[in-house]
Amino acid sequence: MAQLSLKKRPLNANARIRHAGLRRFFRQIDLQLMVIPALILIFIFSYIPMYGILVAFQDYKIGRSFTSSPWVGFKHFAYFFSSPEFGLVMRNTIVISLLKFLIGFPAPILLALMLNEVRKMAFKRVVQTITYLPHFMSWVILGGLVSALLAVDNGSVNMLLEKLNVIDKPINFLSLPEYFWGILVTTNVWKEIGFGSIVYLAAIAGVDPNTYEAASIDGASRFKQIYLITLPSIMPVVTIFMILAIGNLLSAGFEDILILAANPAIRDVSDVLDTYVVRVGFNNYRYSYATAVGVFKAVISVGLLTIANFVARRSGNSLW
Repeated sequence: MAQLSLKKRPLNANARIRHAGLRRFFRQIDLQLMVIPALILIFIFSYIPMYGILVAFQDYKIGRSFTSSPWVGFKHFAYFFSSPEFGLVMRNTIVISLLKFLIGFPAPILLALMLNEVRKMAFKRVVQTITYLPHFMSWVILGGLVSALLAVDNGSVNMLLEKLNVIDKPINFLSLPEYFWGILVTTNVWKEIGFGSIVYLAAIAGVDPNTYEAASIDGASRFKQIYLITLPSIMPVVTIFMILAIGNLLSAGFEDILILAANPAIRDVSDVLDTYVVRVGFNNYRYSYATAVGVFKAVISVGLLTIANFVARRSGNSLW
């Protein structure tokens, strides 16, 4: 009898957990119904097209079905790994992604911390509006603006540098490889810093003001309050965004590079995985090869995301 009772307890406990979950689900039935359309859209546009991954293992041609295309296994992956452009593309992708991560990720945090210290609300709103406005501009408009600023003829940057006697003649910044990475990263930070800071400002707004008052009474300066109170309080949000950023490390960019790197002279420093797929895969009608490169990028990204989540879980903050 004792053995039977011991066997029934886990079942009863599991049943109670299931019933509690169902009760919680039906209590939130209105919210659950609101999520269903989003789940349907994700299933239609994100999961159903995943059968196209089969193309990476076939010699696919336009007009053929996936079932009639010949299977070639990992041939296209082997071509990519042995391609003379593999090292160059991977170098550009990793370097640009790391630069965007190391500079672009902490930039919104620093801006949010500085804006949080501003006491004049009118000035704070003006700065917020100016900084997050570029996020709503398309890369076509922003790329044209950057090209106009860096233009050789009547470009504002060249004119300023000449007035300051920094240069003797105008420089064609967008045609010289040594300037491209700096221009690309700076433009990305300019575009996204304001919008990213909104999330961190919202997290900072949730910090208890009494904590700051107690720290101030104890003699803590504003820098110590930021270091000891503000940063630890928003660390869960920072960790989640860091995990997502690490998972996207191989996404060095597409639209920004495609627009700013229109000159073929800088292809050696601008060609990344996404632009390589379009240039070699689609322009040359090598669909299976392009799909293989995309699958390779996706597998590495999932691996990075999993590793970053595993490391973050030790601090108590993770996606799953």
